[in-house]
Amino acid sequence: MNIVRDLESLDRPLRNPVVTIGNFDGVHRGHLSLFNMVKQRAAAIGGQSAVVTFEPHPLKVVKKGNGPALITSMDQKLILIWNAGIEVIFCIPFTLEFAAISAEAFVEDILVRRIRVREIVVGYDYSFGRDRRGNTEFLQAMGRKLGFTVHLVGPVHVDRTVVSSTSIRRFVQEGNLAEAKRLLGRDFELWGTVVKGAGRGARLLGYPTANVRPSEELVPKTGVYAVSVVVDDDTHYGVTNVGYNPTFGDVALSVETHILDFLGDLLGKRIRIHFLQRIREEKTFHNARELTDQIARDIQVAREFFGLHKAGTGIG
Repeated sequence: MNIVRDLESLDRPLRNPVVTIGNFDGVHRGHLSLFNMVKQRAAAIGGQSAVVTFEPHPLKVVKKGNGPALITSMDQKLILIWNAGIEVIFCIPFTLEFAAISAEAFVEDILVRRIRVREIVVGYDYSFGRDRRGNTEFLQAMGRKLGFTVHLVGPVHVDRTVVSSTSIRRFVQEGNLAEAKRLLGRDFELWGTVVKGAGRGARLLGYPTANVRPSEELVPKTGVYAVSVVVDDDTHYGVTNVGYNPTFGDVALSVETHILDFLGDLLGKRIRIHFLQRIREEKTFHNARELTDQIARDIQVAREFFGLHKAGTGIG
């Protein structure tokens, strides 16, 4: 990937850059419409497509960590933007000092002087700069003054729903994975590293689990889900519990995945969990035996969902 984190490190200017700017959390279908316009305009003028985004999310800085739960980690976001066909990604560190930059200075210093933008593509409701004083009208006026063109992209609808990161967060938090997928254009995923858990999975319950510390902040509603899991580029089927393990009195939220028909040590590995179908609510059981019986039923439901009727027929 061609990622630029320090604008001063650009060794040569881009060729007629066409740029879009934003946080792009989720890299959903609305964001993809912006990227498509960027690529079309870059092809039309013999230029390069580029995205300007920020790390961390600006609201995490401005609101001192109280911004929205992120749909995608930074790593995942950058990969998704790159996979969408964008040639250059500017990932600008966002600090309180950067937040104080005026809209005029952002355009003049960063977009024009450093990136040398030729065309800009933004959403119809885009705003930027200190106190959000920069809007689409302001950007168009600056374009006429400084010699770049601005293209506006309208809202993207799926049926009657406007695609937005806010709507996607709500659907995921409600456990409505089908609606989240329609707006994302793909399954909701958690990326994370497998860490050592309480050790109850294999030892006490008979079902080994991978305990994941998610990279993202957004997790689905508590409950049990049918999932697919990517480990070392191989895809497996599984069952994931998101919750607090009330049967054992735990208080911390955990994400535990049992991968069907899988043998191997996952500790320390980075895995990707695709949430496909919610199976049930989280429940409190009287004892470990009741929980074990329920896990067996959950696994059977997952096998039927995936069209698997016996062990050893997974895709991993």
